[in-house]
Amino acid sequence: MKNVRILLITILTGITSLTMSCNNTVNKNDRSVLPVESLKGKKVLYLYGGWEGHEPEQCRDLFVPWLESEGAEVFVYDNLDCYTDSALMERVDLIIQHFTQGEITPQQEKALLNAVRNGTGLAGWHGGTGDSFRTNVAFQYMVGGQWVAHPGNVIDYEVSITDREDPVTMGLNNFDMHSEQYYMHVDPNVKVLATTTFSAEHDDWIAGAVMPVVWKKSFGKGRVFYSSLGHVASDFEVHEVLEIMQRGIRWAAQSKAEGPEQWLSPLYPSN
Repeated sequence: MKNVRILLITILTGITSLTMSCNNTVNKNDRSVLPVESLKGKKVLYLYGGWEGHEPEQCRDLFVPWLESEGAEVFVYDNLDCYTDSALMERVDLIIQHFTQGEITPQQEKALLNAVRNGTGLAGWHGGTGDSFRTNVAFQYMVGGQWVAHPGNVIDYEVSITDREDPVTMGLNNFDMHSEQYYMHVDPNVKVLATTTFSAEHDDWIAGAVMPVVWKKSFGKGRVFYSSLGHVASDFEVHEVLEIMQRGIRWAAQSKAEGPEQWLSPLYPSN
């Protein structure tokens, strides 16, 4: 049944991509239409693995076909050795990492950080990027946050779109999730696009805490995009979850071409 759902999502995302590609002229005042960059011709390194609970293979089977349908050339790896392939790392425009926990060698981490620092984009979601390599603080510094808890485990919660001007979240409304609500330690210098608010139901001392869910940041010359959504592949059946991730990937893929994005304030906007 999961494979059927993933196939349906892949078909729907292909239709969405085709529809959006036809909108070459966009009225900036019409937020129902998003001005997006194409992935055509982009070279993407897709790395997956680590803890099986985050369904790395199922997510691979969802995102890799979509990337290829967008015109990207995709290099798929299930181990971290690719990070020390200097020719590959110099070639790619974007790295998508979905590798939960695990261990990365000093050589692998240095190569990854240098690639992003020098302009390669990085995009990822949930524990595949926000809970990778728990002892590697330099990696966490690049990502902009680290998972520390999900009180209540899989629960119902709301995601609030807090930046309605950014192309990644433009035209989207607040939405409900039934999944893990990530409590994270977050870099204060990220551009927050969506948040969630914790209740007292599971841990009363965090009641009312507002936590970033989706953000952009810079690391050197590189663009970094992260979403804490996407605990399992079926979470991407929620339209907003998939749309945000796809838009974020497109944004990060422009890193070498357009450079880091500038913003004036890292403060969390109110609803």
